[in-house]
Amino acid sequence: MHRVPHVSSLTRAAIRRVEERRLRPGLVADALITFERAFSQSGRYLDASRVWEPGLEIEDARDDLDEVMRYLPKGASADLGRLITRMDAEFERRTLPDPGQMSEWTAGRWWWWRRMRERQPSEPSHACGRGATGVRSEFLAGGSK
Repeated sequence: MHRVPHVSSLTRAAIRRVEERRLRPGLVADALITFERAFSQSGRYLDASRVWEPGLEIEDARDDLDEVMRYLPKGASADLGRLITRMDAEFERRTLPDPGQMSEWTAGRWWWWRRMRERQPSEPSHACGRGATGVRSEFLAGGSK
């Protein structure tokens, strides 16, 4: 299991309690690794041709973080929320508004499901596993990319 970086030990303990009681252990760390992996892509926009698999996409990871935030106590929610706010800003910067009509499924989701990534036509789809990257991105460390 991976440690949730850039939050206090009290927040990590609160996250652990929520994961164990309501969700699944390691959910937040896995979601942060998904963001780290996506943000490590070169280029201005996130590449849509690099689809991992359903349930492991960056939007799914953001859903997981949103679910955890619903159950965290106020202080832990504020602490993790600061990290999520930075991630949201980077995600919004590296995606485009989706001008298409929303499906019924997408309409009920949050704003991150109404964004689109750029597809690189010359590149095939790539599959990636869910393992740890072992690399701490500058973004998650609070720096800018």
